[in-house]
Parts: sequence; structure tokens; C-alpha cells
Amino acid sequence: MNTESLRHIAIIMDGNNRWAKREGRQGIAGHKAGVERIRDVLAAARKRGVSTLTLFAFSSENWRRPPREVEALLGLFYSYLKQEARELAEEGVRLRVIGNRTRFSKNLVKAIDEAEAIACNGSDTLVIAADYGGRWDIIEAANQATAAMQQGLIPNQLLTEELIDQYTSTADLPPLDLLIRTGGEQRISNFLLWQAAYAELYYTPLLWPEFDAAALNAAVDDFFGRQRRFGQTSEQIDAMRLGAERA
Repeated sequence: MNTESLRHIAIIMDGNNRWAKREGRQGIAGHKAGVERIRDVLAAARKRGVSTLTLFAFSSENWRRPPREVEALLGLFYSYLKQEARELAEEGVRLRVIGNRTRFSKNLVKAIDEAEAIACNGSDTLVIAADYGGRWDIIEAANQATAAMQQGLIPNQLLTEELIDQYTSTADLPPLDLLIRTGGEQRISNFLLWQAAYAELYYTPLLWPEFDAAALNAAVDDFFGRQRRFGQTSEQIDAMRLGAERA
């Protein structure tokens, strides 16, 4: 039985298009329904003591989709930022957007900056990954660490796991505990590759617009039913747990 706390959940929100097709609606309707789902899942995660929720909203590979769909997705992202930032702030949630912003329009970049400025405080954090890729994140971290050494900001040294970790997009956040993917696919699609090294993976056939508070709670319950060993044996983990209980 896992007795650790659960502080950071990430979700690959898959299945919007399939949900829309099943409902006899256009694909954008699925994405709109998916945006509406964020509020409920965030609230459910906070009730379970999760301080950080990271959502994969737009991957670096999503630019390959039909231009009309890309435009619609980015439009929904813009609308979400404009509509939700103040409410997040009022609820005590900090907003972070991670990813490569260089391909976004000036208006969208401005909306991101403004939303982050509005919802800049809070005990909990909502992270939206937009134009994000795990490989990009690792390369950026390595480049930033190298640049810091060249500028004399940190001592010259070989790149290490600890150093790379300090420069990833999520360096200031709790380690990733649980990675959820909706929609039935069983892959992580270049999402949080570095951070997911020891995360628990949870796949559900539910399409993202169907993934509600009950589904989130089922994933959390499953997490607490697992034993996280981090390379150790079950016997070692059990011995440490017993030692902590007797102390």
C-alpha cells in the first residue's frame, strides 16, 4: 500500500475528437467540452490534496493537425486564459504555462502573460502545457544550464541529472507522482519525459470530456493502492515503513 502523499498529477487530455464524432458533432465541440471539464477535475484534485495539476493542452506535434483545427484549439486556449484567470486567482490557484511560445501569435503570448500575472499567487498550481514537448524541455534545460556556465552564473561542470532538473520547465514544482492518460491509448506522447521517470502511469478508456471527479478519484485511489519502490525491493520498502512507524 502506498502511504506517500500525492502532490502532482499530470493529465494527457485525449479523446476530444472521438467524443465529438461519437456524439455526431464537429471536432471543435469536443475540444470545447474538454475545456469545460478542466474546472471540475481541478476542483476534485484539490479536494484530494493535490497541489499541482499539469494538463497537456497542445503538444509540439499538434501543429501538424489541419490548420482549421489548430486555429480553433489556440482560439479556445486564448478564451480560457481570458475567462478563467481571475477566477483561478480568487480560488487561490496559481497559473503557469509551460512550452515554447515563439510560434504563438503576439495576442496569445500577451494573453498568457496577462493570465499568469493575474493568477500569480495561490497555494495550488494549475500548469498548462502548450506547444510543449518532453524532448524540447530536456534540450532547453541543457542549453540553459550550458549558457549559465558560459556566463559565469554557475560553476563550469559536466551536465548532471541534478543540474538538468534545475532548468526544466517544472523545476519549481513538486516531482510528478501520477501521469494519467484518457482516451484508451497507452503511451505518453512526448509529455514530461524527464519528469515521468518514476511517476505512476494510469490509463483510462474514458474520453477526456467524460473524465469527471469520480474518474479522477478512481485514479487517485489506484495510485494509493500501488507500492512505489524507486529501484528498491518490496522488502526494503516494507522495512523502512515499519521502521518509520516504530520511531
